[in-house]
Amino acid sequence: MQQQLSFLCLSPFSTLRFLLPFSSKPFPLPPLFQIAAMPPHGPNSQGGRRGGGFASGRGGGHRGGRAGGRGEQRWWDPVWRAERLRQQQAEVEVLDENEWWNKIEQMKTGGEQEMVIRRNFSRADQQTLSDMAYHMGLYFHAYNKGKALVVSKVPLPDYRADLDERHGSTQKEIKMSTETEKKLGSLLKTTQESGSSNASTSGFNDQQDRTTTLGLKRPDSASKLSDSLEKEKFSVALKERQEKLKASDSVKALQAFREKLPAFKMKEEFLNSVSQNQVLVVSGETGCGKTTQLPQFILEEEISSLRGADCNIICTQPRRISAISVASRISTERGESLGESVGYQIRLESKRSDQTRLLFCTTGVLLRRLIEDPNLTSISHLLVDEIHERGMNEDFLLIILRDLLPRRPDLRLILMSATINADLFSTYFGNSPTMHIPGFTFPVAELFLEDVLEKSRYSIKSSDSGNYQGSSRGRRRESESKKDDMTTLFEDLDINVHYKSYSSATRLSLEAWSGAQIDLDLVEATIEHICRREGGGAILVFLTGWDEISNLLEKIKGNNLLGDSSKFLILPLHGSMPTVNQREIFDRPPPNKRKIVLATNIAESSITIDDVVYVVDCGKAKETSYDALNKVACLLPSWISKASAHQRRGRAGRVQAGVCYRLYPKVIYDAFPQYQLPEIIRTPLQELSLHIKSLQVGSIGSFLAKALQPPDALAVENAIELLKTIGALDDMEELTPLGRHLCTLPVDPNIGKMLLIGAIFQCVNPALTIAAALAYRSPFVLPLNRKEEADEAKRYFAGDSCSDHIALVKAFEGYRDSKRGGNEKEFCWQNFLSPVTLRMIEDMRNQFLDLLSDIGFVDKSRGPNAYNQYSHDMEMMSAVLCAGLYPNVVQCKRRGKRTAFYTKELGKVDIHPGSVNARVNLFSLPYLVYSEKVKTTSVYIRDSTNISDYALLMFGGNLNPSQTGEGIEMLGGYLHFSASKNVLELIQRLRGEVDKLLNRKIEDPSLDITVEGKGVVSAVVELLSSRSNRKRDQ
Repeated sequence: MQQQLSFLCLSPFSTLRFLLPFSSKPFPLPPLFQIAAMPPHGPNSQGGRRGGGFASGRGGGHRGGRAGGRGEQRWWDPVWRAERLRQQQAEVEVLDENEWWNKIEQMKTGGEQEMVIRRNFSRADQQTLSDMAYHMGLYFHAYNKGKALVVSKVPLPDYRADLDERHGSTQKEIKMSTETEKKLGSLLKTTQESGSSNASTSGFNDQQDRTTTLGLKRPDSASKLSDSLEKEKFSVALKERQEKLKASDSVKALQAFREKLPAFKMKEEFLNSVSQNQVLVVSGETGCGKTTQLPQFILEEEISSLRGADCNIICTQPRRISAISVASRISTERGESLGESVGYQIRLESKRSDQTRLLFCTTGVLLRRLIEDPNLTSISHLLVDEIHERGMNEDFLLIILRDLLPRRPDLRLILMSATINADLFSTYFGNSPTMHIPGFTFPVAELFLEDVLEKSRYSIKSSDSGNYQGSSRGRRRESESKKDDMTTLFEDLDINVHYKSYSSATRLSLEAWSGAQIDLDLVEATIEHICRREGGGAILVFLTGWDEISNLLEKIKGNNLLGDSSKFLILPLHGSMPTVNQREIFDRPPPNKRKIVLATNIAESSITIDDVVYVVDCGKAKETSYDALNKVACLLPSWISKASAHQRRGRAGRVQAGVCYRLYPKVIYDAFPQYQLPEIIRTPLQELSLHIKSLQVGSIGSFLAKALQPPDALAVENAIELLKTIGALDDMEELTPLGRHLCTLPVDPNIGKMLLIGAIFQCVNPALTIAAALAYRSPFVLPLNRKEEADEAKRYFAGDSCSDHIALVKAFEGYRDSKRGGNEKEFCWQNFLSPVTLRMIEDMRNQFLDLLSDIGFVDKSRGPNAYNQYSHDMEMMSAVLCAGLYPNVVQCKRRGKRTAFYTKELGKVDIHPGSVNARVNLFSLPYLVYSEKVKTTSVYIRDSTNISDYALLMFGGNLNPSQTGEGIEMLGGYLHFSASKNVLELIQRLRGEVDKLLNRKIEDPSLDITVEGKGVVSAVVELLSSRSNRKRDQ
């Protein structure tokens, strides 16, 4: 049932889908399956497109029947339409129910997994078939506008390319000029003659030192202190220094503050529990001091007991900002500079020394350390913070640690959670002891939407429009596509009965309120009410993302009261906003000035703003979910959990009594789940799966089955399938040489592969830039009121490339050029670029280049030009992108003056509005590759590049003979290519040489491609440029 609900939630505009639970007892179908809900061509229309089942618009009814060709379709003409529908009705076959009961029963008891029915049944008969399948505990789905009906033993996706007659696959004819044929033949002949005696015998060295490869600095203090006498001296020195610092006035003042924290009162109990138990689970209310005090207690105790030299404490944090800010705070409390006894390490930055005994790091850094040191031999204490967030890295780490603990009985593990769900983790670790630290907050009053409306007298206006009569609640009931269980629960209430004690004005507002999206006018009015009617103190507003933050900023700017910058300090806080002035957020504002922070859920537990008195909670957060059946990530605002709501309320009342304004009804809060779904069961698993193989902990499926809450088996299968498709795993699910290299690159496997191919084909600079931007974030910014200008700037960088990735490369090159002239700030301002993001991209490029050097793919001593011969060749750049992003391929199909886009998994998709390709009507090349597809209000592909068929043939998936016996195909037959016999042989020979060269280079990174593969690379460049020349001639 949970799976069914998630599908309905994840696909707001998908066609009607039949997800049928297994049951042997027939019972009435729920309203979802009633015939009235079905579009004209069957229970569900093709490809998940809203209205896709209706044969409307230009050419929309082409596949609908036998009458007329495409130009004769006139569904807009009522006379023609009536006649066509009459003809279609005459063509409909009659369903023999007894016959189909028997067929479905045979299918259920037989060996087949599914039955495909290609019959022209009416919608009513299709519904009858659906009912039959449902009653037998099977799944049913209608594809291709009802022309292909499927009864199955397993859940069915929204779209099946193999059942889409029109868009399911493409036959692309490859044309090649005689001149190109001759050049390629000549180059190949030379290559094969010279290559026959150059077979490589070297392989990947599994025993190479991976410390530098991983970009991690192994603590060398242990080696320096190996002599016991030296260790003793060092421990004494640490103790003397600690006692001296404790005597200073600044530390004494901070010590007085520390002693007031609830955590301090439990110091002895905590230290005793740590010494007596291998695992301890600690839950602590917001503000109790667990994150800053518990690691510090261990550090102080170890140093005071003269065990400082052997002490090595690691505390993981889910976010970079947390690791830095907590390490900084503890250093201050100890009277030290950051990087002495307390330091931090994040992916691109570290502040630590040989004296560091307490290190804060992101969970990802620790996971990469496990690759080089699977037993964590140098670590004495490990604290894992914020485990309640259930991040994927944290859940992954818990599996590893549970297996590791028996091998390291001396290791002490402390799990810290901000919410009281300690029993879940305690049970996972063999009923380990738990400890709870109460919070340190003043009372926080709680007002729900009905109370906020009553108190503020704000009136929510009905969103009715058009000819619809009745309340907006009634109109929303008609809009099934945006329904969620909690909103439905509220809409089913009788407002006048349930809220009879409230004023009529409040009841009218509740009638008009919609849970579908956040009402920013209501948020603005609530903030204004606080500022006019309530006492002083900072206000913290929880929103779902940057769009809402920026829109609310714009509203506040125009507000007569709140827009006064002399009285109000408005600060945005978002995880992907490097330009934010963090000091202003944490510092108290000047007197007579109120601080208002507009934040996402990053402010729930990762950071603490001490002076917050008022919290405005919109009740939602943007959360990624993964639809494994349809292989698409969904990013939608969804209702938070009770645990998150509790965290948000706890942000108020740190300094005085506070108030939490919840802008949603209490009945919705009461229906919140207790905790959010863990990330490991709502995100794609390919990067995690690669980590599992690198740690050599067994098969991916069996390892993930040991998780606290194991992911869906289909999600695991999808990850393994992708890793096999890109060549990281072999058929036995073991790492290939390519896979072993990808494990050393801290990026998504597709991005890692693009880096390697870029280095091999002397296109390393653009590959570094694109990889860094995709792994971090885009440098393009969208100002509040200059979106059109910002989009135009991005299109300028893209030129005629039809590529978001090329736009990234050109923007970064422009930044580098302007930096040499000292005017990078002006360049960024004029071109809507974030200088901070570009600096981060620059740092990441350097790190990636170091990693490529460490594994032998780049020799930096040869200088930058040695690996950038084709860095300005647009076709080669696109081919490298194809190699990295495959199998993320889109077919571009002309539809009159526009282009439609189709993928194998989902059928028709859209270009993301922020892409440079969003406004391109016709593409000169037949395919796009893209970085990711995501479902929000529609299915969008983000960051796309137009590529040629030659790029796909040389750098895409395996080329297989077509099942029809003519031509070649890839992507399991989704893409077909036909050509003359000579051209096909030439392409297959060249692709064979490319694969051979890549395999040799990957197995032996020291292989000099410029010598060994000169002929192959020249042939590829010739082929790609011939397509470019043809494009220019068109």
